[in-house]
Order: sequence, then C-alpha cells, then structure tokens
Amino acid sequence: MIRTDVSLEDVYKKTSGRVLMSGIQALVRLPMVQIRRDRAAGLNTGGFVSGYRGSPLGGYDSALGRARKFLQVHDVHVQPAINEDLAATAIWGTQQVGIWPGASKDGVFGIWYGKGPGVDRSGDVLKHANAAGTAQHGGVLCLAGDDHGAKSSSIPHQSDHAFMSAVIPVLYPSSVHEFVRMGLLGLAMSRYSGCWVAMKVLSDTVESTAVVDLDQEQCSFVEPPNFAIPEGGLHIRWPDDRWSQDHRLQTYKAYAAIEFGSVNGVDRLIIDSKRPRFGIVASGKAFEDVREALDQLGIDREMAEAIGLRLFKVGMPWPLPPAGIRAFSQGLEEVLIIEERREIIENQIKQHLFNWRTDVRPRIVGKFDEHEVPFLPLDRELSEALVAQAIVARLLRMDIPADIKERLKARVEWFVAREQRLNGYAPLVNRMPHYCPGCPHNTSTKVIEGSRAAAGIGCHFMVQWMDRRTDTFTHMGAEGITWMGIAPYSKDKHIFVNLGDGTYYHSGILAIRQAVAAKINITYKLLWNEAVAMTGGQPVDGPLSLAQLVNQIRDEGVQHIAVLSDDLSNLPAGDFPAGVTTHPREHIDRAMEEFREYEGCSVIVYDQGCAAELRRKRHRKLAPEPVERVFINARVCEGCGDCSVQSNCIAIEPKETPMGRKREINQSACNVDLSCLKGFCPSFVTIKGVQPKKGEGLELGEVALPEPPEAAPLLQPFNIAVTGVGGTGVLTIGGILGMAAHLDGKAAMVLDVSGLAQKG
Repeated sequence: MIRTDVSLEDVYKKTSGRVLMSGIQALVRLPMVQIRRDRAAGLNTGGFVSGYRGSPLGGYDSALGRARKFLQVHDVHVQPAINEDLAATAIWGTQQVGIWPGASKDGVFGIWYGKGPGVDRSGDVLKHANAAGTAQHGGVLCLAGDDHGAKSSSIPHQSDHAFMSAVIPVLYPSSVHEFVRMGLLGLAMSRYSGCWVAMKVLSDTVESTAVVDLDQEQCSFVEPPNFAIPEGGLHIRWPDDRWSQDHRLQTYKAYAAIEFGSVNGVDRLIIDSKRPRFGIVASGKAFEDVREALDQLGIDREMAEAIGLRLFKVGMPWPLPPAGIRAFSQGLEEVLIIEERREIIENQIKQHLFNWRTDVRPRIVGKFDEHEVPFLPLDRELSEALVAQAIVARLLRMDIPADIKERLKARVEWFVAREQRLNGYAPLVNRMPHYCPGCPHNTSTKVIEGSRAAAGIGCHFMVQWMDRRTDTFTHMGAEGITWMGIAPYSKDKHIFVNLGDGTYYHSGILAIRQAVAAKINITYKLLWNEAVAMTGGQPVDGPLSLAQLVNQIRDEGVQHIAVLSDDLSNLPAGDFPAGVTTHPREHIDRAMEEFREYEGCSVIVYDQGCAAELRRKRHRKLAPEPVERVFINARVCEGCGDCSVQSNCIAIEPKETPMGRKREINQSACNVDLSCLKGFCPSFVTIKGVQPKKGEGLELGEVALPEPPEAAPLLQPFNIAVTGVGGTGVLTIGGILGMAAHLDGKAAMVLDVSGLAQKG
C-alpha cells in the first residue's frame, strides 16, 4: 500500500512514465517541456508567461507561483499583468527580443492567458501583434478560458470568433491528456507560420485531473514539404510597414498554419468503416460528448461497421485544413457536425465541399439540417444525452439494418425518459452563490432608501439576486458609466456603483476618470480589501496601498472622498489628502445620505479585509484569532430575523425550538465581523477572551490498521459523485481518490466543477 516512488512534485519533475496532473498543472508544465525540447535541439531560449486570471483559468497564476522554483530552473519568467491587453502587449515584446541589440537568448516564446472576455478586451493588441508576427525561435500561445454555459461569468462566451477576426489559428484539446502535446504543437506552429496560436480550454477540461502518459511529450513535428515560404520569410522584422505585415498575414501565414497542422495530424480519423455512409465531426469537449453518446447508445466497432459510421476529430477548429475533411467526406451520404454554441466548423466544411466533387456531395447537418431547420442549439452547452438524440435522429432517416434501428430507438427512449425525469425534478432548495460569513460586501453593498445602485465585475456582482436595490451591471472597467447615458433622461439625480480594488487596478480607474470628465452625479463605493477574491483571493497585481488609492482618486479629480473602516486606529489618515474624512464602517448609511447630495463624482472607500482570506490567515497563524465571539440566546430571541437583514450573513441560521423558529450563529462558519450586532437585539450575547471548543482529535499511535479487502477487478469505468459546496473538502476528496487510483495503476480522471463553489 506504500508507494515511495510517487511524489506530488512528479507533475513537474518527471520526464517519462505516468503522472496524475490537473489541467492547470499541465499548462504550468508546458513551458518547461518546451524549454527542455529547445535545449535538446541546441537552442538557448527562454519562456515568458503573462496574463490575467479568470475562471476557468482563475487558479493558473497561483499554480505558476507555487511552481516558481521549477520554472526558474527552466528559464521561464512569470509576470502577471494588471489586465489582459497589457499582458498581451508584453507577450508581443517577447517576439521583439531579437530585434533589439544585446539579446541574451536565441528566442523567447510567450504564453498569454485570460478568460473569454479578456480575449475580447485584448482584440486591438492581438491584431497588431499577430500582424507583426512571431520570432523564428520564439512563438506565442494564447490560452483562452471559455465559459459556454456562463457557470461563473456574467455572460456566456466563446472566444473563437475573436481569434478568427485577428487571423489567429485556434486549437481545441478535448481533455487534459492533450494539453501539453497540443500546446507544443501550437508553439511549433507559431514558430513556423509566424502566427500567434490560440488554445481554447473549458472548465470541463482545465478543471479536470487525469493520469497522463508523459511519453507523448517526446513527439516530433515536421515542416510542410510543399509550402512555398515567400522571400524574407514569415517572421517578425523591423522596419516593417503595415501593408507588408497585412500582405504576409492574409496571403501566407494563415495558410502556413493550415499546412503545418495538416502534416502534423492536428485532425484525426478516429473511427472508419469499409463502406462509410454516415460521418460525425466533432472538436474539443463536444468530441468527448460524442464518444460518450456512442458508448451509451451501444455503438461499438461492430455496429459502427454495420452502420457505415466514420468519426473525425478536429483539433484545429479554425482555420480548418481542407485536405483532411475532404478525404473524410469521400463516399459519405451525410456529415453531422457536433460543436457547441455558434458554428465554426460547420460553415468551413460547407465551404470546403461546395466546389469539391460537385457531382456527389454529402448532406451537411449541424446547427441546421439540410432544410435549414434548426437542429442543434446555438445558445447552450451540449450533453451526451442531447448528442445521442441528435445522432439517432439522423440515423433513423437512413437505410440501416432494422435490428440496429430498433436497438437505437430503445436506447434513445431511455435518454428521453431520463430527461423527462430531470425536467420534472424540483429541488427542495435552490442554492444560490452568496457572500461568505463576514464578507465586507454584506455591509458595503447596502443602499439607503430612495437610492439605487449598479454592479460591476467581482464578488459584489452577486448582490443583484439579493434584495438590495442593485440593478444592472457593466463589464470590467466601465462600472457605472451606463449612468452617463441614462442620467440626462431620468428623474433620478444620482446612483451608487459598487467597485472592488482589484477591478479598480485592472481598469476601473478609467470608469472613475470618465465619470469625472462627464460630471455625472455618481458615488463609487470602492472596497479596498487587498484581495482579488472572486477568483480565489490572489493579491492585486501591483502596489496599491490604501493611501495610494485615496491619493490617486483625488488626483483624478474626485473632490469628495470618505474612508470607512472597521479599525480606524490603523488607518494611514496622515497620508490622505486634505478634506478626506474617516469614519467607522457603521457610518455607511450616513455617508451615503451625505454623498448622494454632492454634485459630480464622489467616492466612499470601504476598508475591510476579505473574510475568506482572513479565515485562511487565521488557520495559518498569520492573523490573530478574534477576541470576541457572538452568540444568540434562544430564550430571548423572538425569531424576527432582523439580524439576518442587517448583516446579510449566512452564518446566522434558523434554529427550531419548542417555542418556534429562532436564530443561532454557526460558530464554525462565523468569521466574526460583528455586523450582526447592528440589529441592537437583546438576544445577542458577546463573550470575550474565549474560543469555541474543538474536538480532541484521534491519535492512532502505533495502532495497526487492517488491510482493506482486495477490490474486485474493474471491468468497466467506475464513477463516483462527490457533492458539496465550497469549503467542504470536495476537491480534496476528489484529489485523494484520484491519487489513490493512480497509485493502484488505474487510469483515473477527476472533474472539479468549481465555478462559484467558493461562494457557498
């Protein structure tokens, strides 16, 4: 049972064999593998990683930081940026290293990361940098975290079209097993073609953990033998006018990427038949949905042969290499394209096949059928059930053996019945994400009677589904500026806007600058808590002390500024500009009443640390334990619930008693910000100098544990669902089970559906 040859550091140290790694760890490992390959090829290269966090890549920067010692040994420099477009600009700089005198490297490859909205934000620099090109021994890979179902985003997003408009090829791995190899392919493609190359990941892939065979990293890539490189090459150079850049990009570089992908098998035929009639094309997560659907339908190799089924896996959705899809379509009656959200592959297949074999062309079915009737959804994620029903619907229209038709009908009826059961299920509780107990947003997002507020991006976004008169939101960096377009036509004269310090440093300062310039009556309630809490509590990427923030706001032209704090004694009030007032945080209502009467832009800075981060610091002995605890005397409590209204804190829970429903404080959840005391209720009891009693724990000592019974052999995949919310150890349990399976030589996979889990 004891394996001494396995370590958690294997994911970065081992160069062969099998390791258990997550999608995030695979992306951290990628630049190290590239450096090792370059050194083996005699190249003195470096790696540079920059970007901005966001789900599903929210933990990537933290993982890079934890692996710093491994990255430094491999000459990989990590520098997170304050926003995505500035990160992309720095990556653009890595490709210019050889242009500047005194370069210490043969080349530097760059890896950019950001979620889908960050891709949109960076459109200008992506177009400029891709037109300029990459260095011969550099290359650029853009890691784009997409959220098709808006699990943890303000809007569903699909980054493919943004990359297409910048003429950046898009790779789409279907599982963590492909991350490193496809990333290496992307960098090699970028070096050959002069294009930046994107690699798209979803929570289903990047938030999964799997046992991965490292031998695939020994792959080699070949250059297209028949592609004609123009005189002067495809790479970045200086001087270089805009027309020459555009000519190379439009005429050569994208086609060089297509050829490179083709000769290196970026798209693959997975299932073939001797007499093919029906073809399925899929990419990324949709490919995994297709494989699962075929398995659930009982379509094995034998049945696929009887049907005449072909399955084609697309690794580069755009630009789609035509040679592979034409060879795949040869002899088919119909091609079914399975892809999520708006069609990318479908339109290209139609284009590739339109002038090819005009005498015999297969029917093309995807988002629409052959009669242009909607078939697969454009606006939501796919599931294996939906994919299975789509496959059967098309097969039943074809002339296939009657016994197979009956089997498929029976199987799809099972899917339909299951869907009906799910649709008819009403959960007892609809658990919405919520602020942690003690979160500063519990108090700072309150709005006084007669006023309204708007939200932006950050934890305060969740206030919109709470009864706090906060309506509408904007994207990151434009918080409140919708009011500039509303104010001239509204009877309301003022609005409050929530803003976090992380968003402020990212781009929110531009919103304040615009509000000052437009002279609109608006008050920003700016939370300073030194944490980018929405993505996991990372520090703000840059120096931003409270005094710096207040002085910067004044220098932007904001005349009315107040600072509210839960600890006035620690405020650097002496460093604040003249006229800035300080108050205890209980002054929030009075401050709002005062500030909504001011003309122009004003700011209330709310100083209170992130409750989740404070809890972590206390566990790590980096912050003192609270000296005061609050309890509710159930005999006095009348169950009115005003304490919950005043604090908006989920540590206050119902307590059923013989005298009816009362309230109690869950001491294990409470982070002791004492906001519940504002209700002035006689049932509250404060106790100082004590700590809640904890269990004694269990000392095993020398007790010999019995050996577990020998498990039955796994003849088919075995699934375990671990349920829970943030903070209950779900991810830890998954990690332990995955590692145990790995130690036992099993092919394990774990999917961590985190999203907004850390918000309860």
